Amino acid sequence: MNLLDADVATQWVAPLADALRERGWRIATAESCTGGLIAATCTALAGSSDWFERGFVTYSNAAKTEQLGVDASWIESNGAVSEAVVRAMADGALVHSTADVAVAVTGIAGPSGAVPGKPVGTVWLATARRGAVTRSEHLWFDGDRTSVRAQTVAVALSRLLDRCRGA
Repeated sequence: MNLLDADVATQWVAPLADALRERGWRIATAESCTGGLIAATCTALAGSSDWFERGFVTYSNAAKTEQLGVDASWIESNGAVSEAVVRAMADGALVHSTADVAVAVTGIAGPSGAVPGKPVGTVWLATARRGAVTRSEHLWFDGDRTSVRAQTVAVALSRLLDRCRGA
């Protein structure tokens, strides 16, 4: 799957852009395992400056703490790939931006990095909206590194769209 192809733009990004424009909202992304691919996919659409506020690529644990305010003790006690960390990433993206909605992802894309209880393909995703409860979910994707990252991007865009539509 080419993340910047017309199918992705048609299925997820264009409807997301429409939903954001209707509400006058902007989004921020906080990415670890996708390394900025969600932001790149969003900004591949012409006119995205109307609704895309910023992206945080926080691949290292230090970046999660420094850029998003994730408590280092949460990373140490839960691991970077955890519900506590991804929720803090999403909340931190809102705190450190003017966005109305944020998505965060952290995971193990592989081929290495697996630990007991967290195999390759493990991903945590969270969406946050100002004035609403942050939502998170645990996902598992099959395939190689490229596939895991592509699937993460697609689900992240889908969840952002859901949040914008009020789901």
